[in-house]
Amino acid sequence: MLKKIKPLLPTSLLILPALFVYMGCQPEATESFPNIIYILADDLGYGDVSCMNQEAAWTTQTIDQIAREGMRFTDAHTGSAVCTPTRYGVLTGRYSWRTRMKQGVLWSWDPPLIEKKELTVGTFLQNQGYQTACVGKWHLGLGWQYHEGFADSVDFSAPVSGGPLEVGFDYFFGITASLDIPPYVYIENDRPTMVPVKYTQDTSEYGWWRNGLTGEDFVHEKVLPVLTQKAVEFIEQHRANNPQDPFFLYFPLPAPHTPILPTGEFLGKSGTNPYGDFVLQVDHTVGQILSTLETLGIEKETLVIFTSDNGCAPYANYPELAAFGHNPSYHFRGHKADIYEGGHRVPFVVRWPEYIEAGRSSDQVICLTDLLATLADLTGISLEPAAGVDSYSMLPALLGEEEGPLREATVHHSINGSFAIRIGDWKLSLCPGSGGWS
Repeated sequence: MLKKIKPLLPTSLLILPALFVYMGCQPEATESFPNIIYILADDLGYGDVSCMNQEAAWTTQTIDQIAREGMRFTDAHTGSAVCTPTRYGVLTGRYSWRTRMKQGVLWSWDPPLIEKKELTVGTFLQNQGYQTACVGKWHLGLGWQYHEGFADSVDFSAPVSGGPLEVGFDYFFGITASLDIPPYVYIENDRPTMVPVKYTQDTSEYGWWRNGLTGEDFVHEKVLPVLTQKAVEFIEQHRANNPQDPFFLYFPLPAPHTPILPTGEFLGKSGTNPYGDFVLQVDHTVGQILSTLETLGIEKETLVIFTSDNGCAPYANYPELAAFGHNPSYHFRGHKADIYEGGHRVPFVVRWPEYIEAGRSSDQVICLTDLLATLADLTGISLEPAAGVDSYSMLPALLGEEEGPLREATVHHSINGSFAIRIGDWKLSLCPGSGGWS
C-alpha cells in the first residue's frame, strides 16, 4: 500500500489498483491514480538549478519549490548525452542504442524512431484509463507525406504519421524537433497548423537558428509561451470535461536550447547573459503549470517531475558565465554530448503531496529510462518481460522505502556512440576523451 504522509490513519491509505483487480472490481481513478506531469527541459545543466547548486548565479524559485515541497535526486542521469536518444528512453524505458539510433540525433525529416509495437509510457497509461497529452518538442522522427512526383517536397497539408498519436498520446501540440531545426511549423495532433510559405534564419550569437521553411503562425520568440499556454489549456480542459479520469501530460520544453530567446520581461533578469535569462523563463514556465494545478485545486493529487534531457551545451557561453561565478555543469567535468558527468547528470526534482515527504534528498543513482517501471510499480501492473528492459522503479526511493541500490548498473552514451558504465561509486569510460564536444 502507498501510505500518505499525514494523517497516519487507516483511512488515509491509498489502495493499489492491483488489489482492486484481485477483488474483481474497478477502482475509482481519482482515488487510485495520480495525475502525472513530466516536464523535460532541453539542455538545462545540473548547475543551472539553484536547489542543485548553491553557487548558482540565479535562483530558480519554482523548480526549487518542487524540491522543497517534494524531493530532489542528486545522482540522476539521462539515457544519452544528447536529446533524441534520451527522449526515446523516457517514453520507452529502453536505451536508444538498442535501436538504429547508435549515435547523434534525428533530424526533422527522419522516420519515426519509436516502433508501433513498442510499449510506451503513453500507451501504458492509456491502458490504465489516463487521458494523455504531449505538448512541446517531439524530436523522435515523423512520417511526412510528399507531393506526388517530388521526392523532396513535403506536403504540409497532409497528415503526418508515426507521431505522438500513434505511440500513446490522445493529444499533441508541438514542434518537430529543436527550435533551431526546420521546418518551423506547429503540429496539432497529426497535421501542421499551417503550410509554411516563407523562410527564416537567425545567425546571431545567442538567437541563431538554421534557415528553413516557417509557418506564418510560427514566431521563434513566442514558441515557449505558446506551448506553455497549450499545456495549461490541456489541464484546464481535462478538469472541466473529464474530472473523473486521471491525466498524463508529457511536456518537453524547447528551452533553454538554442535559439536562446528570452522574452522581454526576462531580459537581464538573471544578471548574467541571455542564457541565464532564458533559464529563468523556463522556471517561470514551470510556475505557470504549478499555478494552474493550485487554481484547479488538484495539486495534491498530481505527481510532478521536472528534469532535463542532457547537460548544458557550450552555446550558453561557459567562459562568460564563469565571470559571474556560474558553472552550468556545477562541479562536474564536461557538458552536453560528453560521456563525462556534465553530459548526462541532470537536475531531477519531484513532488507528490501527501505521499512524498517534503524536503528530502536522495543520492540513489536513477536514469530517465526509469519512468515506465516506476509507473508500472505505482499502478500495480506488471510489465511484459520485453517492455522497458532498461527501466527500474524509483517508487521505493520516492516513498523513502528503498533498502539498497535501485539499479544494478547504468549505461551512459555520448553523441559519437561511446559508452560508459556506472556501478555504485565506480564509472568505467570506454573511450579516450569525452566522446563528445569537450
